[in-house]
Amino acid sequence: MIYTSAQDWRDAPQKRVLLFAMSGLGKTYLSNMLRGTGDWFHYSIDYRIGTRYMGEHIADNAKREAMKVPFLRDLLRSDSIYIGSNISFDDLRPMSSYLGKPGDPEKGGILWDEYTRRQDQFQASEVAALMDTGHFIDRSVDLYQYPHFVCDTGGSICEWVDAEDPSDPILTELASRTLMVWIEGTEEHTEELIRRFDREPKPMSYDPAFLLRTWHAYLTEFNVAPDAVDPDDFIRWAFAKALAHRQPRYARMARNWGITVPMSAVQKVHDGQGFIDMIAGALETQR
Repeated sequence: MIYTSAQDWRDAPQKRVLLFAMSGLGKTYLSNMLRGTGDWFHYSIDYRIGTRYMGEHIADNAKREAMKVPFLRDLLRSDSIYIGSNISFDDLRPMSSYLGKPGDPEKGGILWDEYTRRQDQFQASEVAALMDTGHFIDRSVDLYQYPHFVCDTGGSICEWVDAEDPSDPILTELASRTLMVWIEGTEEHTEELIRRFDREPKPMSYDPAFLLRTWHAYLTEFNVAPDAVDPDDFIRWAFAKALAHRQPRYARMARNWGITVPMSAVQKVHDGQGFIDMIAGALETQR
């Protein structure tokens, strides 16, 4: 804990926090709000992954599709056109599209071996982006002269760490440079996330062992061949299981490495001072 008390946090000339939670609980809302004050540097893990670590994979995948079109193939081979991803803080669809969903290619799916290859790429990229956090803290001060720093993590951070291991390399690095803050939802929030995901299922990244168990369970329960799986149906089916899988992992991270704030408190924060007060309140009651 880099802040030992609420007063220590309030008095700190440089406030550094890392937000973690399932997607949709307010990480990016808070990060954008803080960035908008002009005093906080916003480091987005997903943006870093999509630009620094997976940008070439994403662009090459788009080029591979373009090469199937004779007109575009000739232009690409002569370097007459350029294809790249226009990923942004608010639009991560190029990365989601690349990760894809497993199942029947005729329904927009990716065959299992290719899907898991991309999952492995994402895991390595997210770990690297998380370990870059300290570098961006230093840049935010030395280069951009921001007094405060917020790291907006992806929902899959809990998949790559062991919160019960006091020597976990990722958590040790992050906790040494930031105050780790879990945004905890309620059962009602979980149900709303599931409803939202059901309306628009999106690619996700999973712990490999959990993913393999879930995949085999789906194939068995629905008696379907891997290349005949409806990709959206599988992703919907797996999402609720992923929420249940991740919740205790987040809780252990907060208990052993940080603090917890309820989503209800996040919803009441509308400015930088409100955020500082919310964190101070959590530090006062939990430490």
